[in-house]
Amino acid sequence: MIRILLAEDEEAMRTYLTRALENAGYSVAAVDRGTAAIPLLEREHFDLLLSDIVMPEMDGIELAQRCSEISPGTKVMFITGFAAVTLKANREAPQARVLSKPFHLKDLVLEVERVFEDAQFAGSR
Repeated sequence: MIRILLAEDEEAMRTYLTRALENAGYSVAAVDRGTAAIPLLEREHFDLLLSDIVMPEMDGIELAQRCSEISPGTKVMFITGFAAVTLKANREAPQARVLSKPFHLKDLVLEVERVFEDAQFAGSR
């Protein structure tokens, strides 16, 4: 089963995304900040890090950079409501996908599926 680590500081959004992804058949571990995601990345394997960009303590871009050091095989996808932040993410983490809020849950699930389809075509798992 594909495992997703979700880092989202807004509780309602975190609950909403977790439910949508679990309904789509993914296993989800959710945390409320980037600093809480690091120990999980060190201890467990995740196929995808799905992270808000703007969070307290450690932003999503910094988290993605740490993730690529700790778990290079984990794919990264950002969610954000800020257009300017999207540009920064594209510059600093070019391999990551960015999904802008507001988005429909269907779009999120499609994007996640696309990440794993691309990985299969690239010859990994």
